[in-house]
Amino acid sequence: MSEDKKAGAPLLEVRDLAVSFQNSSDPAGPRIQAVAGVSMTIHPRQTLAVVGESGCGKSVTAMSSMQLIPRPPGRFDRGSIRYKGEDVLQYDEKKMLGIRGKDIAMIFQEPMTSLNPVYTIGDQIMEAVLLHQKVDRSQAADIAVKAMDDVGIPNPQARLNDYPHQFSGGMRQRVMIAMALACDPTLLLADEPTTALDVTIQAQILELLRNLQRTKEMGIMLITHNLGVVAENADVVCVMYAGRVVEYAKVYDLFDRPLHPYTRGLFNSIPRLGEVKHRLTTVEEVVGDAEQFKVLPGFEKGIIPWWPDPPEDTMPELVPGRDEYVLYEIEPDRWVGCFRSPYLEDHVCRPPDLDYRKDDLA
Repeated sequence: MSEDKKAGAPLLEVRDLAVSFQNSSDPAGPRIQAVAGVSMTIHPRQTLAVVGESGCGKSVTAMSSMQLIPRPPGRFDRGSIRYKGEDVLQYDEKKMLGIRGKDIAMIFQEPMTSLNPVYTIGDQIMEAVLLHQKVDRSQAADIAVKAMDDVGIPNPQARLNDYPHQFSGGMRQRVMIAMALACDPTLLLADEPTTALDVTIQAQILELLRNLQRTKEMGIMLITHNLGVVAENADVVCVMYAGRVVEYAKVYDLFDRPLHPYTRGLFNSIPRLGEVKHRLTTVEEVVGDAEQFKVLPGFEKGIIPWWPDPPEDTMPELVPGRDEYVLYEIEPDRWVGCFRSPYLEDHVCRPPDLDYRKDDLA
């Protein structure tokens, strides 16, 4: 990062990222579009929560930021991912190795498949430490023990020589978190980091991440399905569906007044204490209701929430062969995925970028 770059500059800027994969059942057929024009921004000491159902492109976006998408069958179709101002998609493998695990680290969703079964836990944590820090094996072992202790693994010195199969699922998840944090990254990509943990350990891990974030100015991309975790830990929320961003806002604004029908569907499908329901509302019921599409500010001007198959009486006029999706700043600091329209063509907006943290309000 250059010296003259302003202090408020973001750590990560994803702009119009599109990633596709070859169709394994029909290699000659159309490619599968996993991410179709995603934009998001993460600032130092900020947590961006990325939410959405399985298969919407959350993990592909995170893995693209570390160039972990296998190519082929994957391909970066367009867009950029700028880390401290430089597009990492233009880096060769040697340059990526210099920042992967050191400056940008990732906590993967499946610890059993991410850990190598034939290497000890200590060797796997120490690998990144020895690669990125000027230390010997003894010092690297001390760093690994400290990282394991930080994430609540009991008797870490003795367990350094254990293998992954000797750990429970929750303990393996903690090992993954220790590996990611061992080199003090400035950007952490956390893909469902507490899925396998019970609620008390989950709270400890999330508190640990918050403390590290404050002391190290670390930015976090938190991928999760748990909206309770989002409400407690996120500063900014990015809601995704079908490889696109459908809503992007400050966490309090999103929870107070969700604008996109899909976001409202997510909230309506959460069971609540004190509410007696025979069955939960499904997302499909919400996005299938035409009235949900008409409450968006500016609907009368032709601002219609984007959806792959909207209700009949809200269907806008579509142009054959044109991408009908546009991410529009519908209110200050509030973006919603909308259908392209003459009104939106005349009101080009900035990409999503919120230098906001809940802690700043305290």
